[in-house]
Amino acid sequence: MKTISENRCFGGVQGVYSHASDACACDMTFGLYLPPQAQDGPVPVLWYLSGLTCTHENAMVKAGAQAHAARHGIAVVFPDTSPRGPGVADDAAYDLGQGAGFYVNATEAPWAPHFRMWDYVATELPQVLTAAFPIAAERQAITGHSMGGHGALTLAMGLPGQYRSVSAFAPICNPTAADWGRKQLNAYLGADETAWAPHDATLMMRAQGLDAPLLIDTGNADQFGDHLRTEALAQAIAERRQAATIRLQKGYDHSYFFVSTFMGDHVAFHADALRA
Repeated sequence: MKTISENRCFGGVQGVYSHASDACACDMTFGLYLPPQAQDGPVPVLWYLSGLTCTHENAMVKAGAQAHAARHGIAVVFPDTSPRGPGVADDAAYDLGQGAGFYVNATEAPWAPHFRMWDYVATELPQVLTAAFPIAAERQAITGHSMGGHGALTLAMGLPGQYRSVSAFAPICNPTAADWGRKQLNAYLGADETAWAPHDATLMMRAQGLDAPLLIDTGNADQFGDHLRTEALAQAIAERRQAATIRLQKGYDHSYFFVSTFMGDHVAFHADALRA
């Protein structure tokens, strides 16, 4: 593993690191904030999955998570959103290819050799973190924004018991029925829509529910509301009588101004679960 940068931040360290990924068959970069409490031993970790076009850097710089994480003694990891590099397949559109991994294991050409973001986030990067940093592997929580919110929800429902709590900012909730989803799931997983269901939070909620506390914030002025389909997930939650909090925030859009406004609420929500 290579250290790209380390900076003091709210008494802790904000680092950026790269490593050779077996899952993605390329070098991957991630950000990791270690709070000051990590000097005394392993700390719980909150995963933050970013959205379309983002790298590890967007949320690390714009979301304002570090101050809240330092207060609660939680590490925050910011993975990249896809494999990258000259040998990695890409597409001219912003919503497919590099920057748009959708947190799935691709099975279709030309994506399958590298686009295995599910395995990377679920298995490989946690192993890298616990081997190299004071991270308590048994105390994980997950959140994300937009495409990353989709990833947080589907990973949590697909891996029962791995995350003690789940939250999302303006997540893509029902990709099998939305423009942000059908194109990518078809490209990465093929035309058989039964393969898409394990990557649709609404369908997963109906089929199996969630074994962890859930918080979702979405702005009622979100310019991408038709792509997100928050109402579909809300209906599935109601039908299942799943314990959850869904908040429509008046006047907020899809930007990091929205994310940073409610980041403190989300970190505190996860801190409660991670202390249990």
